This record gives sequence, structure tokens and C-alpha cells, in this order.
Amino acid sequence: MKKSLGIKRAAIFGLAGAIVLSFGLSSVSASIVSTEEPMAGLNISTDRFIIADVETGVASAITVNNTPAPVANTVPAEEAEAVAPPSEILEEEIEAEEKEEHVKLNLNYDRLGIAKVDTYLNVRAKASIKSKTVGKLTKNAGCHIYNVKKGWAKIVSGKVKGYVKSEYLVKDEKAEELAVKVGKKVATVKTGALRVRALPSTDSSIYSVLSKDEDFEVCREKINEQWLEKFISKHIKKKQLKGIDYQAMIGDLSNWVCISVDNDYAFVAKEYVDISYKLNRAVKIGDLATDGSSGVSSGRASIVEYAKQFLGNRYVYGGTSLTNGTDCSGFTMGVFGHFGYGLPRTSGSQAAATRSVSSSDVKPGDLFFYGSGGHVSHVAIYIGSGMIIHASNPSSGIKISNAYYRQPVKIGRVVND
Repeated sequence: MKKSLGIKRAAIFGLAGAIVLSFGLSSVSASIVSTEEPMAGLNISTDRFIIADVETGVASAITVNNTPAPVANTVPAEEAEAVAPPSEILEEEIEAEEKEEHVKLNLNYDRLGIAKVDTYLNVRAKASIKSKTVGKLTKNAGCHIYNVKKGWAKIVSGKVKGYVKSEYLVKDEKAEELAVKVGKKVATVKTGALRVRALPSTDSSIYSVLSKDEDFEVCREKINEQWLEKFISKHIKKKQLKGIDYQAMIGDLSNWVCISVDNDYAFVAKEYVDISYKLNRAVKIGDLATDGSSGVSSGRASIVEYAKQFLGNRYVYGGTSLTNGTDCSGFTMGVFGHFGYGLPRTSGSQAAATRSVSSSDVKPGDLFFYGSGGHVSHVAIYIGSGMIIHASNPSSGIKISNAYYRQPVKIGRVVND
């Protein structure tokens, strides 16, 4: 599947610093940035663990068995998830930081393609819409194009190799220009069971435990005291500051990075992550037979296949619309509600309302709950093969991830069969 590809062209686009962005068929090791100095030598590759799918455009409303998908309005904030939406202060700081950089783009693809869809693009085993789905390529995900024949492009993206409709790919020079705009700065975990903190200090409480090789979007790399004070006033309670040597924390800020973990923020020591610019890439995924022939009950398979139809749709804090915007628990509530299961509104209440099962007994259609300190703040639907689908955050929307991208606090069962 892999082959050596040389740099074909280079272009400089006006942003402001000296960051090298490179695209390859496999992961590219990135330099670790551990100081407050301007960044240099960073890489961009298409190894973000996300997918995408759409062949003939995106419908505004999706139906299953001629039944319209549920559409609901957003709910009052007090009924939504406990995790607050992203701070305007942080968004302003992120934007200001990005404007400081100059991007030099070096491409290691013979021919780059980027998915030009609103949600996702199916990757087929053969050049036919009747062929089985072997993977999905989400909006702005990258791929290498081997060739284009009769409207179909033979591509490889991550571990997925197959065919996509050529008309839904941005190609060549236009793809190179687009890559600079849609690539994301991410922190890739270098060690297993990595603990991330609520504040940039090892004295701070553990927010979550992350898995090796997982990518998390960087919210702030150059942390200073002024920025941290704004963050604390917006997101941190007084009791969370107890036991923390504040001056020692301020003196060590250059060794920490703020990342996005779903719709919340956390801090991780830079020595345990690689920071780079990346495009999303496709992941392998198949369809479950809804007649039970796949070894999964027809009820569970129907729930999973229904949930996957909303891949790439918007994340909206407090939302419950599967088509127009939803948060994590609104997504699970809407999917299961379509099949007559009444789940409570928040992830915490959903965890309390479901029976616990072990990871060795997990089945497609079970719920994975995530959180910290005994508090559940995120929920996802298990779809089989070690994967989940969930409404993650405004940047990613509804996406598919490794079920253990972070340590679950509970696996819950809704469907009893």
C-alpha cells in the first residue's frame, strides 16, 4: 500500500513564521516544541484518526426505511451537558496565535486529494456505488490519488485503500492551497495511559487518561500568565486551585500545552506529545447487516447503521437535532429515541440509567461514557471493531474515533438481547 514519494512541489502562503507542513502516506514524526520561541520544523500529515462519507451530495434530512430522522430544537443551557461551551476568550487567543505564523507547505504526495463534502465520503472496494464500503473520508480529510478513471479516483488514506467519486475531491494545486487552510495543529500522544490535567501542573487534578497515538487539537501552545488567568476565571473553581503552587505553575508554563478533549480543555506536558499540523485521514469501517447475519442482532445493527448516517453533521452545545446540530448526549438520545428507547437528556443521567457491562462483553449499540473525578461529561455509541461514533465538539462535529481514545469511566447497555 505504501510507496516512496518525493516532494513534488513547494509553495509559500502568507500567514506569518516558519512551519513546514508535509503530507505523507504514513505518520510523520514531528519535532517537539518545548519553548516559547517561534515554531519551526513542524510537519503536517494525513494521520488524524477520523473518517468521512458522501457520494452524491449531502441531504439536509436523512431517512431510514422511509422514516424521517428526528429533528429537535436546542434545549435550555441548564438542561444541556455540564461541560461549558468553548470560551470566547480562548477562541480569540487561538485565532491571534495562528495569525503569528508563516506557513511553508512541502507536499510528499505525487497527487494530493482533499474531500470536498459537507459530511463524509464513502470509500468503496471497487469503482461502483454498488460495491461495499471499506472506509469513510470526512470533510477536508486528505488522501493520495493513484489515478482517476471514468469518474472514480483510486485513493489511499491512512489504512484505507479504495475508490471514491472523483467529483468530490479537490485535487493537485488547489488541494495544496486548501491543505494550509484546513490542516489542524494537533498534539499526538507518545505514551500509553497519558494523564492530562485540569491545569498546567502535576499538582492539578487529572482530567482524563489518553491513549497512545491519539490526536487532540491544540487550543493553546504558547501559554502565558495573562492567558492562564483568563482561563482560570472562566473555567476553574476555587477548590480546584487548592494544593497547587501557583508561582511554580507560572514558572513552568512553557513546558505545557492546552488541548481540546471533546468539548472541554485540558493540559498536557509537551514532553509526552508530538505537536504537528495534520489533515484528517480515512479509517476502515464496514456496514453491519441489519438482518442479523453479521453476528450482531438486527436491533443493534440498525441502531449503529442509523447513527453512522449523521457522521460529519454539526456539533451544537445544548442541541438535540441529528441533522441541524446536537451535543453528545443529544446525539445518543436522538439515535436511541428513533428506535423507541427513552434516554435521559445528559450524559451523566444516561450513565446512571444504563446497566454496566465489562469491556470484554461490549457489543455494538452499547454506550461508552467518559469523564473525570467520578463525573461523566461525554457519551458515545459503540459501533464495533473498537470504534465509537459521537458528537465531539464544534471543530469535529459528529465523528468516529477509537473507543479507547481516552479512558472510559463506564460502558452502559441500553439494548438487552
